[in-house]
Amino acid sequence: MDQITVTSRDGVELAMRQAGHGDIGLVFIHGFNQCHLAWTRQLADPALNAACRMAAFDLRGHGASAKPSRPEAYTDAALWAADVAAVIAATGFRKPILVGWSYAGRVITDYIREHGTSALGGIVFVGALLKADGRMMGRGRRHFAPMLSADLATNIDGTRGFLRACFEREPARDDFETMLAYNMVVPPVVRKHLLDRSGDPADVLGAIGCPVLLAHGGKDQVILAETSRFAVTQIPNAQLSIYDACGHSPFYEDATRFNAELLAFANSVHQATRDAAPT
Repeated sequence: MDQITVTSRDGVELAMRQAGHGDIGLVFIHGFNQCHLAWTRQLADPALNAACRMAAFDLRGHGASAKPSRPEAYTDAALWAADVAAVIAATGFRKPILVGWSYAGRVITDYIREHGTSALGGIVFVGALLKADGRMMGRGRRHFAPMLSADLATNIDGTRGFLRACFEREPARDDFETMLAYNMVVPPVVRKHLLDRSGDPADVLGAIGCPVLLAHGGKDQVILAETSRFAVTQIPNAQLSIYDACGHSPFYEDATRFNAELLAFANSVHQATRDAAPT
């Protein structure tokens, strides 16, 4: 997969990789402190590659994307919306499906607030932040404070603890080491600005006009599954899939089921889009 650079509205450069050769466009958006490598088990899946064209980009401040230090680069919702719009434009996908994990729930609702959902085929929210309510957060949040520390040892310890909280069962050692490495790429000041954001993603859920799949680990200790149970009551055309044995990362912890459900949803959305197209 070749890396390309997408430039957002304010000049921030976003790193993006693509895979697949099918007809269905999927745009993967990772969560807080992660990068596009979080989606490796999707980007390498043969069935998804055959049916879909996939793009995964690093959020501003993350991975190989630019990391401005100014607060407004992260607290301005319109800039997050512009990032998603720029990536969609760069892919050339028609009616793409956005697949957003965790903090990406906020990013996708930023996009919806600015652009609506008319250009989207569908949305898959995975363990997503969809309501600004501390009661929806699990015990994994206790690691945020040390992750903001300027003391490197404290920072690493907090980051390691947060990463472990993202799984019901810890990943294989090589995978965990890779994840810890790209988690540490995000500077503490960026993490602080991400956590300083105001506003409530729930405000736009009722305005979502495309099909939605909500996937959530039943044992999620970062964002509780109650969040998706709430969201499915607010979004007009949504379905809920709970992964009872998984934590915050069902796309990794049960990739076989997740990929099959993602592909089924994508095929359904693609067929509906084709049926609705003018002849």
